[in-house]
Amino acid sequence: MKRALTLQDVRIFTEKVAAKKGWILNPDDEFLTTILEGLLGNYQNLGYYQCPCRISWDDRKKDRDIMCPCDYSPADIEEYGHCFCALFLTQAFVNSGKEPNSIPERRPAELFPE
Repeated sequence: MKRALTLQDVRIFTEKVAAKKGWILNPDDEFLTTILEGLLGNYQNLGYYQCPCRISWDDRKKDRDIMCPCDYSPADIEEYGHCFCALFLTQAFVNSGKEPNSIPERRPAELFPE
């Protein structure tokens, strides 16, 4: 029998992504836990890590661009210092002392669920 995914598993996944990309996880533990719980819930419901901050088609093929880390995160992180949901940040952004803010949605409107 397959073991159920845990919040710790999701944290390990995001830590590995961050390390591979040269990013860091949001240092706000409460905020981070909320995002990780969203990823866990989406994985449990959909079978994949769909960004919890975006509206999903609930279809792996249609949601491919918003599977964590989403296709838009590198450009968002380069321009704003953090991704759309503020899960991943640059060290420079953290060092600046700024808080993540809302940033424009890069996902094209035609990819939004109807």
